[in-house]
Amino acid sequence: MIFRQLFDSTSSTYTYLLADAGTKAAVLIDPVFEQHTRDAALIRELGLRLEHTLDTHCHADHVSGAWLMKEALGSKIAMSPVYGATNVDVPLVHGARIPFGEQALEARATPGHTDGCVSLVTSDHAMVFTGDALLVRAAGRTDFQSGDAARLYRSITEQLFTLPDACVVYPGHDYEGRTSSTIGEERVHNPRIGGGAREEDFVGYMKNLALPHPKQLAVAVPANLRAGQPQDGSRPRPPDWGPVVITYAGLPEIAPEWVARHKGDVDVLDVRTAAEFDGELGHIEGARLLPLDDLRAHASDVASDRPIVVVCQTGKRSGMATIILRKAGIARVANLAGGMVRWRELGYG
Repeated sequence: MIFRQLFDSTSSTYTYLLADAGTKAAVLIDPVFEQHTRDAALIRELGLRLEHTLDTHCHADHVSGAWLMKEALGSKIAMSPVYGATNVDVPLVHGARIPFGEQALEARATPGHTDGCVSLVTSDHAMVFTGDALLVRAAGRTDFQSGDAARLYRSITEQLFTLPDACVVYPGHDYEGRTSSTIGEERVHNPRIGGGAREEDFVGYMKNLALPHPKQLAVAVPANLRAGQPQDGSRPRPPDWGPVVITYAGLPEIAPEWVARHKGDVDVLDVRTAAEFDGELGHIEGARLLPLDDLRAHASDVASDRPIVVVCQTGKRSGMATIILRKAGIARVANLAGGMVRWRELGYG
């Protein structure tokens, strides 16, 4: 199975991408709205087919990216029906099975943090995605959104602590940089519910956390009752000058085929050395030469009324150049994917 753990630093949220290596069918757990471009790029670069997004609960600290993924990639949205949220295609009820290729996730209802929390377990019980129910050495707060500490105690002890000791726990959040744990570890060492803690111990602990409410509470909950759809239905706007693709590395790229057809609509900036510019690969007709080593000092001279396509030999130095230019305030810029090597392979002069 293909597995990636992704992180949103603003909300300290973990997003999980799982895919069947054979069929490339994939699911995405707890996507974050602002990380849509990153997540979509990773799915594209790995050649995956996103079939479902799954929200473990109605989040109060970030807006879900589920609706954006459905709009962009056609994936189905899965969430507990307890919330009555709109735009949901698959109800995540207790015992529901979400297949992806030869793999599958089983939904286990684990209410208590909210009344619709669900944890997701792989078929072999090797991994569990606990959302905000069970965290690494902690548990999700129970002081708002129909939270109930006694109910969460039962969810963890009856649904999660019954999994094998070696089952890896992947939480929805962590604020200390911890990425995972195991059921065995948490059963013994979790200071809130481990070590044989009784229900009244856990309830007393949780009632005295005295945490401030999440900063995005007023925005996140209503948005997540629409699976992350903006109230006005608007979508993030892609670049208006060409089919620019943002890579998982965060670089804007554009295909040489498009550039070849639109050379008159863009300015081409070559950031190789002078020797390379006139060397074996030559250069694109009309390109301006400005070696990468000199670019920072002269970035202000590059500004143009037209979009800028940056090129080097294979697209690596020009990728760095796009970062420099964007930091200099030039927004309409993209790296020529594959550089001059790919340009010549395609037979362009």
